[in-house]
Amino acid sequence: MSRPLQISPETAIRLSKELNVPIEHLMHMPKHILMQKMAELAAKSSAAEASGSEDAKGEDKP
Repeated sequence: MSRPLQISPETAIRLSKELNVPIEHLMHMPKHILMQKMAELAAKSSAAEASGSEDAKGEDKP
């Protein structure tokens, strides 16, 4: 059995909220799966930021 992740309580709470996973599951999640989920989350947020910045550029044009 794997050891619990070595992360701070604040980080665990934030990750559990953003990944929509209970803290208990997060703390015992294998590192490679956690890294995959974090990469997916980062990709979604960067895609959202990119589309948001394009929308902002379009608003300035008449």
